[in-house]
Amino acid sequence: MIKQFLGIFAIAIFTFACSPKSEKTVPPVSQEETTVKKEQKLILFFGNSLTAGYGIELEDSFTGLVAQRIDSLGMDYRVINAGLSGETTASGLSRLDWFLEEEPYIFVLELGGNDGLRGITLSETKKNLKAMIQLVKAKYPETIIILAGMQIPPNMGQEYIKEFEEIYPQVADEEKVKLIPFLLDGVAGNPDLNLPDGIHPTEEGHLIVFQTVWENLKDLL
Repeated sequence: MIKQFLGIFAIAIFTFACSPKSEKTVPPVSQEETTVKKEQKLILFFGNSLTAGYGIELEDSFTGLVAQRIDSLGMDYRVINAGLSGETTASGLSRLDWFLEEEPYIFVLELGGNDGLRGITLSETKKNLKAMIQLVKAKYPETIIILAGMQIPPNMGQEYIKEFEEIYPQVADEEKVKLIPFLLDGVAGNPDLNLPDGIHPTEEGHLIVFQTVWENLKDLL
C-alpha cells in the first residue's frame, strides 16, 4: 500500500511539475484543448541542407521563420522541418514515407540541388521529383504541394545548367503543383548573404528566402 502511494505521488509530481512546497496543482488539459492541438494542420518542409538551415540556428532558417510568423498570427498550423544535409532526390524518395504517417495540409518539396552539384543524370532527378509528388498525392489527395525550384553554379556546363533549371517548371506543370520558380532568388551568388562556402545562406539570406516562401504560402493558409 505504501509502495503504491509513493508510486502515485511520484507520477503526480512528474506529470504536474509541482514544487514540494506548492499547494496548487496544474489542471489537466481539457478535451477541447486537446482537440484543438490535434486539429492543427501540418506544413511539412521536405528538403536538403537549405531546408535544414545548415550553418545557422534552426529558428533562423526560413522554415523556422515561417513557424514564427504562423505563431505570431495565431494560425492553427504547425511546421515540421524534414530537411537533411546532403540529401539527393533519390535518398529523399527512399525516406519520404517516414514523414507521411500524418497528412500534411501543405507539402513543400525542396530537393535536386545536390543532384545538380554531383552531376546526376537529369532524367533521374526529374523522375525522382515526380515520384515523390505522386507518392504524396496517392496517400493524401487533398494535400497542397509546392515545388521549390533550384539553380546550380556554372561549373557543370551551360547545357546541363539550362536543362536542370527547366526540370522544375516541367515537373510542376506535368504534376499540376504550385511552383516557386527559384527558392534562392535574390540570395544566390551574393557573398554577403551566403556562408563562406558560397552555397548556404546566412541568417540574412534565410530572411530573404523566407519572404519568397511566405509570398507563395500565405494565400494558402
